Amino acid sequence: MQSEAFSELFPLFNAANPETVDWLLSVADEHEYPPGRAVLMEDAWGNAVYFVMSGWVKVRRLSGEDAVTLAVLGQGDFFGEMAILDESPRSSDAIALSSVKLLSVSAQRFIQTLFKDAQLHHRMLQLMVRRLRQTNARFQIRNRPPAIKLARTLVSLAESYGEATEKGTKIYNLDLKDLADVADITADDARKIMEKLVSKGWVEIDEASQAMYLVNLKQLTHLAGHMGN
Repeated sequence: MQSEAFSELFPLFNAANPETVDWLLSVADEHEYPPGRAVLMEDAWGNAVYFVMSGWVKVRRLSGEDAVTLAVLGQGDFFGEMAILDESPRSSDAIALSSVKLLSVSAQRFIQTLFKDAQLHHRMLQLMVRRLRQTNARFQIRNRPPAIKLARTLVSLAESYGEATEKGTKIYNLDLKDLADVADITADDARKIMEKLVSKGWVEIDEASQAMYLVNLKQLTHLAGHMGN
């Protein structure tokens, strides 16, 4: 991939020097995974940063036999950067939801890249602060009604990774448990709310292509907006 196309796909590199991006791509490794395959095991956190070129990935927290989905990531996002700065063991992994293409950059080389480019380093800090604010926002709405929390999750996925189509904004058709985990609601609540959204015509599910269409994103955004700032 050319550096210009890579920078366009990953906002992290919008302000980076093209030479820096060229060097990063020259030391990156490509990976492809089928649905359901682990793309990052719990003992591998901190070894590299992973960039999602295409497809959908979920990050899970592991606790014995149980696993809770912490986040769902799509094209143009990345993960593993925080673990580079934190050497403590991780009880989490990352799983491909769909067919996935990733680029990985080793921890040492990624840190070298940050030191090479002050603009990239600054942009990285901005994105890390943004993620912390998003985490704080989720904590602040923990007691809000399940419908508001689920709508917020759908709108967030649409804003971050959605694809505009004639049917509406297209995202991956998440399993109800994954959707419930990310929204911090019960699977039963997720099922009931999704059934209501489909019946209203706000959401359309295409199971054959594993796609979810947010037909009425305006109404979903309005519902999510009841959460406040």
